[in-house]
Amino acid sequence: MALSQSSTPLLEKVPELSLAAYTHGDTAAREQFQRDLYLGFKQFGFIILRDHAIDDKMLQRAYDLSAAFFALPEEEKRRYIIGEGFQRGYTPFGQEHAKGNAFPDLKEFWHVGQIFEADSPLAKIYPANVWPEKPEGFREIFTALYQALENAGQTMLQALAPSIGVDGDYFKRLATGGNSILRLLHYPPIPEDADPNCVRAAAHEDINLITLLVAASSTGLELLDRDGSWLPVEGSPNALIVDAGDMLARITNNHIPATTHRVVNPDGANEPRYSMPFFMHPHSDAMLACIDKYRDGQEAPDITADGFLQERLAEIGLKS
Repeated sequence: MALSQSSTPLLEKVPELSLAAYTHGDTAAREQFQRDLYLGFKQFGFIILRDHAIDDKMLQRAYDLSAAFFALPEEEKRRYIIGEGFQRGYTPFGQEHAKGNAFPDLKEFWHVGQIFEADSPLAKIYPANVWPEKPEGFREIFTALYQALENAGQTMLQALAPSIGVDGDYFKRLATGGNSILRLLHYPPIPEDADPNCVRAAAHEDINLITLLVAASSTGLELLDRDGSWLPVEGSPNALIVDAGDMLARITNNHIPATTHRVVNPDGANEPRYSMPFFMHPHSDAMLACIDKYRDGQEAPDITADGFLQERLAEIGLKS
């Protein structure tokens, strides 16, 4: 049964929620979490999540290893450019741009994909991960972080299900073994010769269902509010910032719109910025079909998750 939102007041700011209230709380706490999650997505497209059970030491170690990798010589990093679409390994500085924007973003990144054994059926669907020779411990920490974020993402989607009129296993069926991506992002200091039209990440919407973003090393993330104003988004240390993406918008017929956001260039010290978004995707052959509750004769046509992804990768410069 869908939760009722008709009598719930509008939120004044992006809500900060405790995942423990949903996973370990009583019935009232779980239902309040579900309502606040839905309203946060509906009104802002974002929520801030604490008490998510991902160890602080793991997150700090992940940031240390990410910084160590991006500090390697360019020639060393470029050894890990592999495959079409930059879906695994290294993507060099200036490669990606926002949809509809001709100017490249001022960033470089590394992609970790679905974790599976060589004899897994997933090996026939997804490319294997590539791992750098250094820094030491890179593979172990990012394998563990990927799995922890995937578990948190599944829990978030399960909590959202009643509010949008689907059964509790809907997202489990859609996203188990999904084509999710953990992106390690490095925004270097802004180059002196950078095109003034370029920013760290131009205004865009995420492709996927939801994104779980580990709180970044510095400020800069902003969301476009439903009233058209830009709002800074900052969570408490080691919080996760969770936002709604294009695939969730598609299956809800934009009842939960994908949220436009950006990372602006620094106003003060020109320092590097690191962040780690986890893009939660369905499995590749999942059908992105409008949920019955939101069908009105104007919904987008059904498309597979992989078909939609390939369209969007071409639009942002990661696939020809």
